[in-house]
Order: sequence, then structure tokens, then C-alpha cells
Amino acid sequence: MINKDLYLKTMFCCIACDGDIAPEEVNTIKVIATQLPEMRGIEIEAMLNIYISEINKDGVLFLKKYLKELSKEELTEEEQLLLIALSIKMIEADSRIEYSEVKFFKKIRARLSVSDEQILEQHPNKEDFLLPDVNVTEDLIWNENIKFTNISLS
Repeated sequence: MINKDLYLKTMFCCIACDGDIAPEEVNTIKVIATQLPEMRGIEIEAMLNIYISEINKDGVLFLKKYLKELSKEELTEEEQLLLIALSIKMIEADSRIEYSEVKFFKKIRARLSVSDEQILEQHPNKEDFLLPDVNVTEDLIWNENIKFTNISLS
């Protein structure tokens, strides 16, 4: 069974991977968290503040740690598809899809075993999210120019 915090951390990483957290992205997390039974019992605001503090301190290393954590999880097909759905919702939350967000999605996707067909069945217009990219599994290659200093919830 998945660690419930992993859903929240997935959503957070998807909104933070471009170095900017828009208010509508935070609102989307809060709405999803209140609606999703899998996230009951999580102190959303407190956890988001912890993640913000960590990403401000560690930068890209925070995202790399998340990807390592994701790789170690033994997720059911249902859990993987929910992570995919949450990731897509967060990438689209601010109505601006950045290349860095799609690339991060591909890094998440590379760590899951569900098929592209299963993903497209639930998200038929997301073929672009599944196209091959250079070095999606290579953690050493990352845009080190992204700055995470002073990311906040507002």
C-alpha cells in the first residue's frame, strides 16, 4: 500500500519543478486533497510548508529524493494510475504547461510499470506527455539553473 504522503509529494513536486508555485496550483492541491479519500488524515497545509522549506533548502535535490522514493515504492496499477492523474492535473492547474513540468512528468512515468495504453485510456489527449525524451531516467542531468529560493504558498 502506498504511503499517503506520496500522493501529496507527487502533486507538490509537479507544481514546484518549474521553480514557481502559482496560487491556483496550491488551491488545486487543497481541493483534490479534500476530495480524495486516499489523502484523508494528511495535514495538507503543514506538509506543504515542510515541502516548501525542504525545496528552498535543497533545491533540485528535493526532486531527486522524491524520484528515488517513488522508485522504491511497490505500487498497484490503481495507485500508479492515480499518481499519473494527479501529476497531469497539477501540471495543468495553472493553465500553463512548461517543458520542465512535462519533462518531470516523464521522469515520474519512467518509474512506473503501467503501460502507455492504460494511461491513454484514462487521459486520451496526453500523447505528448508520453513521447520519448532524452535522459528521462538519468538523474544527473537536470536543469540546475532552476532556482527554488523563497518558494512560498502565496
